[in-house]
Amino acid sequence: QEIRKVVQALEQTAREILTLLQGVHQGPGFQHISKKCQKAREHFGTVRTQMESLKTKFPADQYYRFHEHWRFVLQRLVFLAAFVVYLESETLVTREAVAEILGIEADRERGFHLDIEDYLSGVLTLASELARLAVNSVTAGDYSRPLRISTFINELDSGFRLLNLKNDSLRKRYDGLKYDVKKIEEVVYDLSIRGLNKEATVSAGGEK
Repeated sequence: QEIRKVVQALEQTAREILTLLQGVHQGPGFQHISKKCQKAREHFGTVRTQMESLKTKFPADQYYRFHEHWRFVLQRLVFLAAFVVYLESETLVTREAVAEILGIEADRERGFHLDIEDYLSGVLTLASELARLAVNSVTAGDYSRPLRISTFINELDSGFRLLNLKNDSLRKRYDGLKYDVKKIEEVVYDLSIRGLNKEATVSAGGEK
């Protein structure tokens, strides 16, 4: 019961961060990305406090016994942290950096930690969000962003291809990555056809 209460509070904070970050998809939101990221970072302060509380609700050596209670919200928080870091620097956040943002451990031996599969699930959710951002960037008149997103997602896809994914739900999520890659490639192709992005045109093989 006590675990559930803290998890509900975490879910509420995650919803607030998500609502805040969804603003980047609207036209004016592109001008305020750094402000939204800063605000999201403040919310992660609340997440860290809630995580501290969660750690006290069960014995440290029984992490996996109760893991199902917070697995979903933890994956969502990984996605949100990864999205903030991407918006700030257009890089992929490491598991260690996410653990630090959330106020938990990266190393299993040290207690309440970020499970590798939860990290990977969160990263796959980021891919879907970036596919959406690529489309909305064009609407907002930002024609170079989809190209950068395309490069990032292709590198991400290459990284996932190296993994031997045994977890069924993770495997299914990974299968969705190819649709995100395809969606972004279509956006870049459309830009190059319309000549809206010189870089896109060159990378598509044309010289204008």
